Amino acid sequence: MSAPKLIRGYEVVIGLENHVQLSTASKIFSGSSTAFGAAPNTQASPVDLALPGTLPVLNRGAVERAIRFGLAVGAHVAPLSIFARKNYFYPDLPKGYQISQYEIPVVQGGQISFYVGDTKKTVNLTRAHLEEDAGKSLHEDYHGMSGIDLNRAGTPLLEIVSEPELRSAEEACEYAKTLHALVMWLGICDGNMQEGSFRCDVNVSVRKPGQPFGTRREIKNLNSFKFLIQAVNFEVNWQIDRIEDGLPIQQATVLFNPDTGETRAMRTKEDAADYRYFPDPDLPPLMIGADWIERVKAELPELPAVMAARFEQADGLPAYDAQMMTASLPVARYYEAAKAAGAPAKLVANWVMGEISRRLNAEEKGIEAAPVGPALLAKLIARIGDGTISNNAARQVFEALWAGESSDVDALIEAKGLKQMSDTGELERILDEVLAANAKSVEEFRAGKDKAFNALVGQAMKATKGKANPGLVNELLKKKLGG
Repeated sequence: MSAPKLIRGYEVVIGLENHVQLSTASKIFSGSSTAFGAAPNTQASPVDLALPGTLPVLNRGAVERAIRFGLAVGAHVAPLSIFARKNYFYPDLPKGYQISQYEIPVVQGGQISFYVGDTKKTVNLTRAHLEEDAGKSLHEDYHGMSGIDLNRAGTPLLEIVSEPELRSAEEACEYAKTLHALVMWLGICDGNMQEGSFRCDVNVSVRKPGQPFGTRREIKNLNSFKFLIQAVNFEVNWQIDRIEDGLPIQQATVLFNPDTGETRAMRTKEDAADYRYFPDPDLPPLMIGADWIERVKAELPELPAVMAARFEQADGLPAYDAQMMTASLPVARYYEAAKAAGAPAKLVANWVMGEISRRLNAEEKGIEAAPVGPALLAKLIARIGDGTISNNAARQVFEALWAGESSDVDALIEAKGLKQMSDTGELERILDEVLAANAKSVEEFRAGKDKAFNALVGQAMKATKGKANPGLVNELLKKKLGG
């Protein structure tokens, strides 16, 4: 295992807490809708408002989604777990406490594996526990006052907590992306970060190598992978500056301002004791029988790691390629559809990781929105394979397909004059002219200089304006030179 990358001589220590909104139609302890975008306070029942005499009733669907996640990450699904009251006072928390889980969570342990570049990393999970969301404070357009919208109050969350095993902003980002893709793959969350369905809290500290953990600060509610990287990098440098100046770092909750690229302290960070956790007397222990777990296991989709192993064994993909083809369910479906249309597996993976990813990243789109679908890509790859076009010409056709110039690969090849010259007689005539015009290169090749052969190939491609089939040019040239 390689030594962690240091920043200004310090090791960065990062752990993530991700709040995943579960994809149930109703809230975790009431029948209120979880639909996004309703008018303020129109989806808040007496239970959500904490009116006297109301009692919570646990949503079975939320539990089932927690089980699904636990099984997917190889965690222990607790046969008995406890709901607790987390006590704090804030205007958008009607009860004055949040129902959560503390000492005995429903999901315990587990692992998430991902790639940073071509290096695989595995991070251990501490836990994943069920809890309710709070409401939302509104501070704009209220004439100097604040409003409270309790539509989110009681929305079911699965809080997923990692061990502090991440060592850079890039690792934290790839971990979060992998987790984001997994919860969508499992169908337990829609993954909409703009609507708050997947939120990242990032605990950051720094230390000299070999020293104990430093004091951590928690960056709250990051809803963009780009902001996650920016926030962590700023926070790391801020902490190092403080330490280098001989100033203490106080445990705190901080917010990231994307306009300035800076973090700022919101409040000093509480410890668990400050929340005065105790078992919720209104909720009995959550009992999950082995039969329930087995039923959920039987209904699980093929998991990314299992699918990646299948792509390695059945398709011959390298481990990195297989991981990339299972980075999300839409990517895996695209890959399999292109393969089913007759394209070789490795070539599909190369295009997905190369040209397609480059364009999607630039346009901030998912692969499901790619203008070049799997069938079109398969046909384009087929035209490379049968020698109709070169790789360079294929990229030109791809650009035209992406831009919507046409959805007909063959018509584009014809219209742009990109068809490779594969007529042996015509090529031999051109090669004879090239050899006659480059006698010096011919002599050098026969004297043992291999570079001279490449020069002759280059001249042949130039003479055909790049349209000659490179493989055929090489083959015919070797014959003519007696190679």
